[in-house]
Parts: sequence; C-alpha cells; structure tokens
Amino acid sequence: MSIRVLLADDQALVRGALAALLRLEPDLEVVGEVGDGRAAVAAARSLQPDVVLMDVEMPVLDGLAATAQLTEQAPAVRVLVVTTFGRPGYLRRGLQAGAAGFVVKDTPARELADAVRRVHAGLRVLDPALASASLLAGDSPLTEREGEVLRAAEAGGTVADIAKALHLSDGTVRNYLSSAIGKTNTRTRAEAARQARSYGWL
Repeated sequence: MSIRVLLADDQALVRGALAALLRLEPDLEVVGEVGDGRAAVAAARSLQPDVVLMDVEMPVLDGLAATAQLTEQAPAVRVLVVTTFGRPGYLRRGLQAGAAGFVVKDTPARELADAVRRVHAGLRVLDPALASASLLAGDSPLTEREGEVLRAAEAGGTVADIAKALHLSDGTVRNYLSSAIGKTNTRTRAEAARQARSYGWL
C-alpha cells in the first residue's frame, strides 16, 4: 500500500518539482498540493494523507503554526518540514510544534523519499547539520512579547508605530526593544531583528 503524501509550499515551481520527484517512487502517492499553511491544515483533514511535506515560510499561516494545528487536529498525520532556510531555531520550534522530521530543500531526491518513508514508519528524521547548529544556538532567549516587538520593528516603523500596532505604550516598546538588543548582543533593533531572524527565533 502506498504512502499518501500532501505537499505544502507557497512556491508553485518547488511544489511541482517535489511532486514530480516523489511520483517517481513506486510506494509514494502525492494526493494533494497546497500553497499556504491554512490550506495545508484543511487539506490534511479532508484528504487524510500519511505524511505532509511542510514548508516553513508560507503566507496566511506559516508552516510551524500549521504543524502545531495539524498535530492537534489530525494527530495520525506525520509532518516532515522541508525548508530552504536551515535556521536552528526553526528546527527547535518545528519539533516543539510536533513535526516528526526536518530536512532542507537541497536534500537529494532519494534521501527525501527515504525521509518520507522513515517518518511514516514512526521514526524521527533530522538534517544532521541543522541538528548540530540547533544545539549550538540553544533556545531563543527572547520572550514571546520581545519577539512580537522585534517582528513589528522589522517593518521599519517608529517606536510609536510599533506601540500603536501592538496596543502597547511607547515606553513598554522601548523596554522590550532594549531587552531584545541586550539578549541578542547587538547594537540596534534592526541588528537584533536580523540576528533573531537568522537563528529562526522569529
């Protein structure tokens, strides 16, 4: 019996390439393709695939949030996160969300197909370089609020803009930014946001 696979990636070309590669495997069946996290959750609930190949950075709902929803709503479905961005924080957050595996998109086709099989068999599959980087980077030092303020700061608005968007006072936003800058060992909020993003903490 073939392993039913759902692909979730916002880039149609990547999605098509993954589908074509997986369809070459006699024991894998691609049952659906979607372009955002919310559609992935809905499709997984209706199509009941065995494994979802989940991209991280997608519109509407990102892949990590979608993984958390799927784990809760369809626990029998296994999620294999496949990402271009090998950020250590993504691995940690993905596993916390319930992902069964984590590989990068330049994984050779044969290894990707094997990762799908292993995840379906109940094993955990982790990209070795990413796993070691994740151990070195450690947990995110940022609180949820600090992360939220840094994400808002990435848009480049003023403290007043951020405060208004997040319904906080200017002083509170300044405190969160100052704390985030200290924790990331950077000098400006732009640097702090870049560093946190590069580690996958945002």
